[in-house]
Amino acid sequence: MKDLAGANLDKFKDPAVTAKGEARATVALTHPETLWFNTGTLCNIECVNCYIASSPSNDALVYITADEVRDYLDQIKTRDWPVHEIAFTGGEPFMNPQMIEMTEAALAAGYEVLILTNAMRPMMRKTMQAGLLRLNKAYPGKLTLRISVDHYRADLHDAERGDGAFDKTLTGMKWLRDNGFRMAVAGRSVFADSDEDSRAGYGRFFAEHSFKIDAQDPGMTVLFPEMDESVEVPEITTACWGILDKSPDAVMCSSSRMVVKRKGAAAPAVLACTLLPYDPEFELGTTLQEAERDVALNHPHCAKFCVLGGASCSA
Repeated sequence: MKDLAGANLDKFKDPAVTAKGEARATVALTHPETLWFNTGTLCNIECVNCYIASSPSNDALVYITADEVRDYLDQIKTRDWPVHEIAFTGGEPFMNPQMIEMTEAALAAGYEVLILTNAMRPMMRKTMQAGLLRLNKAYPGKLTLRISVDHYRADLHDAERGDGAFDKTLTGMKWLRDNGFRMAVAGRSVFADSDEDSRAGYGRFFAEHSFKIDAQDPGMTVLFPEMDESVEVPEITTACWGILDKSPDAVMCSSSRMVVKRKGAAAPAVLACTLLPYDPEFELGTTLQEAERDVALNHPHCAKFCVLGGASCSA
């Protein structure tokens, strides 16, 4: 599987075939395990390399409501999806005023819940703290908060997230630790550290602060490859599965979908994955039934992040 000459602009145009006329790989929803909800793109900070361009002013994806979440939880049952995890991402999920209510709805329905957060001021508001404490007590072992720690060094983390961000996140993590919450961490490979060096560094960071997070477990310390669309990547053909010795069942869109609510839209939409929130090609409809169709791997992120990078947003 050789890379093609020219820019990515010459590729990823036709969902059925590659620029060389080969059959493009597709992925079927074979084992839906996680349903993601984007709680809204508003965030308390603006990072240098945010793939979804979250910020204090970006409301392209508006706050989803607890009633809308409940509707999709009912659809899971109706469609008999074997989902075990409901995951919330943003933006910063704790900016959404109904975050606790949405979390409770998912937990009460019997699901494990994963919340991606920067653990800063929105999470540390008294109403959010009280809600989290109540839910963690009522549903022990069912709630995980995955904290964005771009790097275990404060200066490199702050280079992405702004001066003082590391210390604020550390304060939130200590509160979670002291109150018995299950934590995971999401780091990034933008700093060009090797996987081994990154995990060793996070391990020292966790040990220093008595965080019960396994740095060697890729589900607990998730190191995401960077999603730079200017980097040349190969298109994924049907032949690639054999060449790479990889099954399409290992790709994220075989096991998950994400629900978003676009600004001005009458209803939420279901997307193929968490990585392409703005691309209309990857919008599959408004219901889970519509979202059961196959996904063509017609984007650079599909190649670099999921197939070649082997990354997944789920634990």
